[in-house]
Amino acid sequence: MTFQSLPLTARTLVATEARLQRIYDAAKLGLKGDALALAAGMLPTEFRRLCQMDPIAEMAEQKGRADAEKELAAVMMSAALAGDTKAALEVLKHRHDWVAKQQVQIDVAQQISVISALEQAEQRVIDVQATEKLEPSLAAANLQRI
Repeated sequence: MTFQSLPLTARTLVATEARLQRIYDAAKLGLKGDALALAAGMLPTEFRRLCQMDPIAEMAEQKGRADAEKELAAVMMSAALAGDTKAALEVLKHRHDWVAKQQVQIDVAQQISVISALEQAEQRVIDVQATEKLEPSLAAANLQRI
């Protein structure tokens, strides 16, 4: 078995204007990492090496992300200012850290009258006594209920 050598030609990595534009466009679409490199026409290792050799490549990526965020923020803000309440709530929540109140406070004011409680207890005792006179078995059932 013989080994055949494969011809290897190393690609030169230069941050040309066209390559930087492809990096910018891919980052503006929201691509990251390996997907960004492949969309820009490079292998992931080539993209990382280019970013190390020429910081302008990383700057193109950051600029693409920033421009996309700016455009989308402007769209959300104009929709919110035009009366879209859903967009306004999203802007408040995600840009201004606003949180809607989550807890519900319920106050039930009950006043217990000692006099009315005694009257109710007295009425139950009277009912039991009246039932004892009429039927003893019902009286035992009423005592258990109390």
